[in-house]
Amino acid sequence: MTAIGGLELGRRARRLRVDTLVRLRWLAVAGQTAAVLATRFLLGFDLPLEYCLAVVALSVWLNIGLRIRYPVSHRLADKAAFGLLAYDVAQLSGLLYLTGGLENPFAILFLAPITAAAVSLPPVWTARLMIVVIAAASVLAFNHFELPWPDGENIDMPLIYVAGIWTSLVLGAGFIAVYASRVAGEARQLSDALAATELVLAREQHLTQLDGLAAAAHELGTPLATIALTIKELSKTVPEDSAWSEDIRLIAQEAGRCRDILAKLASLGVEGDGMFDSMSVRHLIEEIVAPQRIFGLPVEIECSGDGPEPVGRRSPGILYGLGNLVENAVDFATTRVRVTARWSPADVKISIEDDGPGFAPEVLSRLGEPYVTTRGSRDTESAEEAFGLGLGLFIAKTLLERSSAELSMQNATPPEAGARVAVRWTREEFERRDRTIDSRDARIS
Repeated sequence: MTAIGGLELGRRARRLRVDTLVRLRWLAVAGQTAAVLATRFLLGFDLPLEYCLAVVALSVWLNIGLRIRYPVSHRLADKAAFGLLAYDVAQLSGLLYLTGGLENPFAILFLAPITAAAVSLPPVWTARLMIVVIAAASVLAFNHFELPWPDGENIDMPLIYVAGIWTSLVLGAGFIAVYASRVAGEARQLSDALAATELVLAREQHLTQLDGLAAAAHELGTPLATIALTIKELSKTVPEDSAWSEDIRLIAQEAGRCRDILAKLASLGVEGDGMFDSMSVRHLIEEIVAPQRIFGLPVEIECSGDGPEPVGRRSPGILYGLGNLVENAVDFATTRVRVTARWSPADVKISIEDDGPGFAPEVLSRLGEPYVTTRGSRDTESAEEAFGLGLGLFIAKTLLERSSAELSMQNATPPEAGARVAVRWTREEFERRDRTIDSRDARIS
């Protein structure tokens, strides 16, 4: 059995966004700069101003680099998020080293990265960040510049006072880590339970539909049997050299095929999905493109790769997500849409391109977020169509990311026009056989 409580449904969607860390770091940069300048010029304390500003500048360059390297909506893997939070600890440690170590009241800011890690990362990464904080605090307890003070005086705090600050930091970090992680864990469990319930209900609905299909197949069996019996009787009365004999044999052959198909359909509700359980990349592309062909816009398909064609489980989430992306491309394309599939032993990539106006520049960096829409770019749209909630792309992105896909959305490089959406899975994830939850085997713990 598969325990729902043990699943990590939507784990990728709960990861820290680059934009979140960048914004928080900009806030930290502003606060650190203001504190350093106020201490030096308003309070008149003597401190190594150039070194302090150089340490703050490191965060500025890091933020600029992250903005260039990643889109705003990119979600970091746990290891990458841990690395950035560990950098924040190291950068704060550098400032504290120059301004008094643990004797500096701003040492309390060590708790900020711990809080961020506790609510967004697994406990093992939070524990590792705590080790980094404890190590940094231990070093700063004994190695640091003098605490800045007016008139060039030196304040030498007793060791027991420094030890008290160290203890309060460690205990505070531990308490916040446990408290915040427990609260976030309960929210994640509730989210997982709701997601699992949705999957189970969807599975039950699917099975109900299959039962209806099987019943219909059973009902069709009677007239098909009559047709088969009639053909058999006709074949006895029509001579072999008659012009009708070939047609009768063809009808008998096709009736046999219909009987085999109905037999498979009749067994779906009992034996499982059978022939509908899996689909290759080509079949996946054809299924998501087929509904769009009725609009008359050419949709080009290209499929190629290295090695055997990947075959994955039929996933309603992937079908809806990719179908929504193709529908958007058809809506905004001028003359054509191209859907390209490439695979290798390592990964599977599907890209959707159109030659329309592309994504609006003001929302390009926020695509995939709820309530962000590019509608209204065409003059021919009616007033009702000109404004959308922008939830379609958000839902499609969420469903695809739930299947472990990575999405990138961008405009074509000038002078070409249009938009391009690329979806990538590792081959192992694409070919997974447990993408959905079987309600007959699942239990909610």
